[in-house]
Amino acid sequence: MPRKSRYQPNVSDFLALCGRNYGYMMKWLPLNISLGQSWVLEGEFGVLQLRMIENTKYTQLVEIARPVDIIDFVNIPKVLVRIYHDAKLAEVLTGQQIYQLRPVYDYPNPRMYHSDEKYQVNAFLEELLKIGCQHRLVRHP
Repeated sequence: MPRKSRYQPNVSDFLALCGRNYGYMMKWLPLNISLGQSWVLEGEFGVLQLRMIENTKYTQLVEIARPVDIIDFVNIPKVLVRIYHDAKLAEVLTGQQIYQLRPVYDYPNPRMYHSDEKYQVNAFLEELLKIGCQHRLVRHP
C-alpha cells in the first residue's frame, strides 16, 4: 500500500489569502479606533461584531464575531485576528476552540483538525470579511 506523503503548506497561497484578508479589513477598519472600542458592521449578508483588543504602531489585534439567531444550538463564530500593517497581512491567531493555530497538524489527531487547519481558518475569515464589504458602520460606545 503506498504511503501518503506528509502535507506541505503552500506559503504563497497562505500569504495571498492573508493579503486579501488585509485588503477586506482596510475597507472598513476605522482609522481612529481606541483600545477596547467595539463597533458593528451591518452588511447585505449579515452582521459582524468587532472589538479592538490591541493597537500598536505596526499591528492591531481585532476580535471578530458573527452573531447567529440560533444561539441555543450554535456557538457564535469568533476569531482573533492580528493585522500586520507593515506587511499588509491579516492572520487568524485563534479560532472558536483553537487557542493557538499551528502551521501543520498530523492527521489523524486527537482533536481531528485538518492538516491545513490554519489555512482553513483563514479562509473562513475571508468569508466572514466579505460580509463587511458592502456595509453600514454602526458604532457602539
